Amino acid sequence: MSSAQAPLWTRNFILVGLINFQLVLIFYLLVIVIVGYAVAELNASIAEAGLISGLFIVGTLFGRLLIGKCLQRFGYRSTLLFGLAGFLLLSLGYFIEMGVTALLGIRFIHGFMMGVASTVLGTVIAQTLPPTRRGEGIGYYSMSSTLGTAIGPFVAIWMMLHTSYQTIFSLSSVLALGCLVVACFIRMPNLAQPKPAATATAGKGFGFWTQYLEKNALPISLIMLFASICYSGVLSFINFYAKEIDLVEAASLFFLMYAIAILFSRPFTGRLMDRKGENIIMYPAFIVMAIALFLLSQAHNSSMLLLCAGLLGLGYGNIQSVCQTIAVKSTSLERMGLATSTYFICLDAGLGFGPYLIGIALKSVSYAQMYFYSAIAALLCLGLYYLLHGRHAQQVQPQLSR
Repeated sequence: MSSAQAPLWTRNFILVGLINFQLVLIFYLLVIVIVGYAVAELNASIAEAGLISGLFIVGTLFGRLLIGKCLQRFGYRSTLLFGLAGFLLLSLGYFIEMGVTALLGIRFIHGFMMGVASTVLGTVIAQTLPPTRRGEGIGYYSMSSTLGTAIGPFVAIWMMLHTSYQTIFSLSSVLALGCLVVACFIRMPNLAQPKPAATATAGKGFGFWTQYLEKNALPISLIMLFASICYSGVLSFINFYAKEIDLVEAASLFFLMYAIAILFSRPFTGRLMDRKGENIIMYPAFIVMAIALFLLSQAHNSSMLLLCAGLLGLGYGNIQSVCQTIAVKSTSLERMGLATSTYFICLDAGLGFGPYLIGIALKSVSYAQMYFYSAIAALLCLGLYYLLHGRHAQQVQPQLSR
């Protein structure tokens, strides 16, 4: 069977996607809830609530940074089970009565465990997909994140209106247990081990950091960093903005509409990228993202708010999957784990530090103004993409070891 005809929907592909879906669902469930919880229950300021929200992702960043180097040493199965077991224990930590400082610690370690587990999952997927269908395969795999992106905030906003915070934390713990159970049924493939010569060569010219980052994946990952900062204001503050403009009910459907747009577009954009290259997706995606953020700053009714959600899905949602595909295609099979880790480190840094920085900015600007400036920043990301990758895109080819 040729690689073009090789199946994507294998047992492992489905199980790994299921775990990823549950992890992302828990993340988005808590990232929406924790801001309101910190303000209402702990009397935190908006900036502190943004930090509490984002510190989870900062922890994820450190988890990816450290585990990218250690995957080969500890083994994929052991690392995955360690990360998921820790993730479950920290999910139970939210039941403890605590102040802002203790919650910051819980959020950081919880995120660290997610970073460990999700890096293993992303590496397994990247290495087992057929090379000629990698864009399509990662696109489908990313749809598990998309479903989590939609269902998590939808459930969070609904439960905040109808149940207690303790019930929400109970649900996240049950889902975390489900991740650990499903992981026991994954059959780890025979993943590539790094070759001494390749490792030595990779270290030249990039020093200490080549042990933790893949330099070939760094340009596209930096683009993802800035794009995710633009999006982080939507992720963490859309609920507050919706209350300000009296569109709370529509906001409960915001991320559902965001995900529907991705689900409809992702199968087409993945195949289009494999055939025509990444630029045909990335340039329009940045423009659509900028339009979505601008319209969000002007939103005054439910239809307009949900239109912005759909456009964000077409824009930012596809930027995410295409950048991940570019990252894993940029390096050798032996360093694909580090490439995956590098991509997610930058994604997590943007989503993690973004809410805190934006929370500080919100002392001086309104939510509407913040989204307007985010639209301008998205256009600047388009220029950055051209400089760092777009103008060289036709020269980038997979460098897969045989």
